[in-house]
Amino acid sequence: MVDFAHAQIAHGRGRVTLYRCLATLSSALGDAVRQDRLPHNPARPSVLPRPASPERRIWTADEAARFLRYCHQADPFLADLFEVLIGTGMRKGKVLGLHWDDVHLDQHILYVRYPLSAIDNARTVLTAPKTSSIKNWGAISPRVATAFRHRAAAQGPIPPGALVFCKPDGQPLRPQRVLDRLRHLSAEAGVPTIRVHDLRHLAATLPITAGVPLVTVSKTLRHGTLSTTANIYDHLTRQAAHDAVDTIAAILSAADKNAVRSHWPR
Repeated sequence: MVDFAHAQIAHGRGRVTLYRCLATLSSALGDAVRQDRLPHNPARPSVLPRPASPERRIWTADEAARFLRYCHQADPFLADLFEVLIGTGMRKGKVLGLHWDDVHLDQHILYVRYPLSAIDNARTVLTAPKTSSIKNWGAISPRVATAFRHRAAAQGPIPPGALVFCKPDGQPLRPQRVLDRLRHLSAEAGVPTIRVHDLRHLAATLPITAGVPLVTVSKTLRHGTLSTTANIYDHLTRQAAHDAVDTIAAILSAADKNAVRSHWPR
């Protein structure tokens, strides 16, 4: 296993990709051990250390607004797609697999049923959600509803089962195209280059810094557990914790002042 890992790295395989492949293999072999099909797991312990997480770059609210304003002029189709990605916090595959049948503008909700996945970055397929929690509804803001209405007006009569964001022939968009356009439009708009997945982080950062409870943000992002949200956005929750204790101190101090005033002679 060690020789295999070193050979892959020598041939240019990325460490993150290789680590994930070995982790998946280890998980499968671990199941075989638990089912008494193998005496031990040859992929344990991991032959590669866990790669360090890359530094996450997230736009500020001003940068996001500038990018969206430019997109609505330069590429209205992609602008609506990015409005939905940022405005809902949905993953790229979930938005690209979104069907009009699952968008209910009158109720301001949508359902995620068939995420789009790319195979070998060449072929796209619609798959079933990984967990039942993903099938839960998500809220639609007035701004996101406007983006959906733009798409509906541009597409004209919508046949049953049609995708919201698709090619002119109705086929799904390639995720790589969305990433390429994001990079290109970001450069033209004069904002830092980020990944498509970073738009999801932006959708979490904006409400957390605005004081929206973490549990609400977690549900919006459709995380499996609250701890997942807390671990990812630990740098933000620390500030929220400081704000919370400062608020407690301010309330108690105000109560003390009111108590002193109430004892003053009239």
